[in-house]
Amino acid sequence: MDGTDGRESEGFYLGTAPFSDFAQVVDAKVYRPLPAGWWLGLTDVVGSTKAIGAGHYKRVNMAGATAISAVMNAVGHRNFPFVFGGDGASLAVQPEDAEATREALARTARWVEEELGLALRTAMVPVDEARAAGHEVLMARFAASDNVCYAMFAGHGLAWAEEQMKRDAYAVPMAPPGARPDLTGLSCRWTPIKETRGCILSLLVAPLGSAEDPGFVAVTRQLVALIGRYERGGHPVPPIGPGFTWPPAGLELEARASRGGATPLGKQKRKIWLITLIAWVLDKTKWKVAGFDPLAYRTNTAANTDFRKFDDMLRMTVDCGPDVLAKAKDLLEEAHQRGVLAYGLWEQSAALMTCIVPSPLTHDHMHFLDGAEGGYARAALQLKAQMKESAS
Repeated sequence: MDGTDGRESEGFYLGTAPFSDFAQVVDAKVYRPLPAGWWLGLTDVVGSTKAIGAGHYKRVNMAGATAISAVMNAVGHRNFPFVFGGDGASLAVQPEDAEATREALARTARWVEEELGLALRTAMVPVDEARAAGHEVLMARFAASDNVCYAMFAGHGLAWAEEQMKRDAYAVPMAPPGARPDLTGLSCRWTPIKETRGCILSLLVAPLGSAEDPGFVAVTRQLVALIGRYERGGHPVPPIGPGFTWPPAGLELEARASRGGATPLGKQKRKIWLITLIAWVLDKTKWKVAGFDPLAYRTNTAANTDFRKFDDMLRMTVDCGPDVLAKAKDLLEEAHQRGVLAYGLWEQSAALMTCIVPSPLTHDHMHFLDGAEGGYARAALQLKAQMKESAS
C-alpha cells in the first residue's frame, strides 16, 4: 500500500499483516512502504552517554519512552508504528496526526528538561523528503505476543531521518516553560531483571551497505538462530514477569510523569505510593479485584516485552551465556572485517523496563527493555566508531 492521502493511509498500520518468527525481520517480503504524506517523529537524549555514566540510566530510558506515550495520548490512542531505542524513540504518523504529534514532541522536550534534567532533541521529518533523498521507509509488524505487535523499520529512510535530526534539521521547537505532555499510562515499577546465564547483552548490528544485502541477511539470521538456542530466544524477563518490590525504585519518576503542572510533586508521590502499595498487595496475594488478574498481568508483561527489534539495524537485549557470547562476537567480528556490518555490544548484569499501560484491565500493555547500564547507548559508541572507521 502506498497511498497518497489521509483516506488511503487510514488503517495502514493495522492493515499490515504481522509476522511472528523473528528471523523474518530481515525478510523484505514482510515490509511495506509507508504511505506518501506520512511523517517521522524522532527523539534523542543529548549527552545520553554522559548521563548514563553519572548513573541516570532510568531517567534516560524514561526520556526515551515519553515521546511514545505522549503521542499515543495526543492522537487518541490511535495505533501507529514506533520503536523505543533506549535513549530515544522513532515513530511514524499519518498526515492527520502530524500537528498533534509535533505539539506532543514539543511538550515532551520541555517536560524532559524540567522534570528529568535532560536535553531531548526532537524532529519531524516528512517521509516524502526521505524518499526524495534516495531512501525508502519500510515498515513491518512483529507479533511479540498474541496481544501486542511492535513496528520494525527498514529501507534506511529512518536512519537518514535520524542523521538529519542530529544535524538539527527538521527540529521541533521546545514548548514554553511549564508545558506538559499527557503521559497517562507511563510507568516504571518493576525491579531490574537480573541475568541468569552470565550477562544481559545489549547488541546493535547495522549493515554497512543495504539491509537486503545477502551477506547481512545471512549473518543476521545466524545471529538470531544462535541466540535462539536459548529458551524463548534469550528473553531476559522470566515467563512469570519481572520482580516487583514496594516502594518501587521508579516511584518518583512515575510521579513526575503522572502529575499535572500545578500538582506538587510530594502530593503526587504520596498518590503513587498508595497506588503501588495496593498493586504490591495484589501481586503478593494474587487476589483478583474488579477484573484485574495480577498473575495474568505478570505473564502478559513478559510476553509483551520488546527485547528485540529492527529499525534499520538489529537491536537486542538478551540473557546470554559465555559460550554463545563468544560465538556471537566471532561471527560479528568476521562479518565486520569483510565489510558487511558494524556492531556494538555492552555486557551488564541486569536489564531495566519502562512501561506504557493504557489500562491494567486489558492485555495490550507495552514494555520496553534496555540494559541496566544504558546498554543500547553504550553499544552505540562501539557501533559508531566502527562505522566511522569503515567510511574512512
